[in-house]
Amino acid sequence: MMNPKKILCSFVLASTVAGCSQESEVVEAEAAVESQATAFSEFVAVLHPASGSDVEGVVLFSNNDDGVRVGAQISGLAPMSTHGFHIHEFGDCREPDASSAGGHLNPDGLPHGAPDDDRRHDGDLGNLVTNGAGVAQTNEVDPELSFTGPDSILGRAVVIHANADDLESQPSGDAGTRIACGVIGVSS
Repeated sequence: MMNPKKILCSFVLASTVAGCSQESEVVEAEAAVESQATAFSEFVAVLHPASGSDVEGVVLFSNNDDGVRVGAQISGLAPMSTHGFHIHEFGDCREPDASSAGGHLNPDGLPHGAPDDDRRHDGDLGNLVTNGAGVAQTNEVDPELSFTGPDSILGRAVVIHANADDLESQPSGDAGTRIACGVIGVSS
């Protein structure tokens, strides 16, 4: 996988037709992305099927006094089933199995865990449980999520897994195949 700073350097290079060898250019580009993040208050990931599934949905992220509110509605799942729900490190859903999204967002190198654990990946959102029609909904506030800084969720991928996250197996909860993926971006 490419280093995100190298990707940023490539973007800056292509955008400005200038070298990206100086650290100041990288800092300036990161500051521009962060200022955009603070200009908006709501972000969205539109989930598309992966691994041959029919799963799709929308996940909304918004600022809240206690963290980031995560609201989701996902359809195409089996009735009365449970599915791992994570933010992954790369905003890349191009591979048919969503493997291009990388592992869970974990900038602090912590162990995998439940959303209410003191030590967990930033991307550990737990599980979604479906109703009798195979639709999962959630509306929770996560104090670990952020739209700015090195832990920013912007441009990362949201992934739904085929199985329940056991909330303890390392490194990712043994949630199985990735069945939907979408990149977190600006909601207009």
